[in-house]
Amino acid sequence: MSSIPGRLSGLSEDDIASYLMQTPGFFERHAELLANVELANPHGQRAVSLQQRQMEMLRERIHGLERRLMEMIRHGQENAVLSDRLHQWVRGLMLLADPRDIPDMLVIDLQEQFMVPQAAMRLWEVAPDFESEPVARGVSPELRRFASSLVTPCCGAHTSFEAVQWLQQPTAVASLALLPLRRSMTSPAFGMLVLASPDPMRYTPEMGTDFLVRIAELASAAVTRLLPDGG
Repeated sequence: MSSIPGRLSGLSEDDIASYLMQTPGFFERHAELLANVELANPHGQRAVSLQQRQMEMLRERIHGLERRLMEMIRHGQENAVLSDRLHQWVRGLMLLADPRDIPDMLVIDLQEQFMVPQAAMRLWEVAPDFESEPVARGVSPELRRFASSLVTPCCGAHTSFEAVQWLQQPTAVASLALLPLRRSMTSPAFGMLVLASPDPMRYTPEMGTDFLVRIAELASAAVTRLLPDGG
C-alpha cells in the first residue's frame, strides 16, 4: 500500500468501483487508461487488453444466445410434431361412428402416435349396452377409489398396481402412468387409462404431467359416449 497515495489508501475496491460507476466521464477524461489496462486471460497465461477481454466476453455471450436460440427452435419443432400427433389422435376418435370402437381405437392410436410401448383402459358404471365390452371388465372398489383420489396422473414404478394386469405384458413394465378419467376435475373417476414402458425413466414421479392431463381430458371426453347418459 506504500505506492498508493495517502488520500487513496483508505479506499476499498468497492469504493473505487462505486466511484467509476457514478462518474461516467472519468474514462473520457482519461481515455489512455482503457488502452493500457490489461486483464488476466481466462483461456491462457498471458494478459490481454481490456478491449480484447470485452470482445471475448461478447463472443461468449453471442455463443450462449446462439445455443439458447437453437434450443428454442428444437423445442418448437418438437412441440409442432406433438401437436400434430395429438390432432391426428383426436380426429380419429371423432370420426368413429360406433361407440364400441372407441376404447380399442383410443388405446391403439395413442400407442402409435406417442410411441407408448403398452397401454390399457378400464371403465366402470358404463351404460347397459356396453357392460359386456372388454373395457368394462371388473375393477376393484379400491382401484376405483384410488382413481377418484388422483388430482393429477400418477407416475412411477408402481408395478404392483392392479391396473398393470390389464396390460398384455405386465412383467415387462418398469414404469407407468395412471390417468384417471372423469367428466371434470371435481367429478369422481369413471375409468382409468394406463400407459406403461420397460424404461424406468419414461414415467417418473418428478416428471411434468401437463401433457398427460390433456391426454386424460381428451380420453375422458371420448369415452363418455359409453356412459349411461351418453356424455
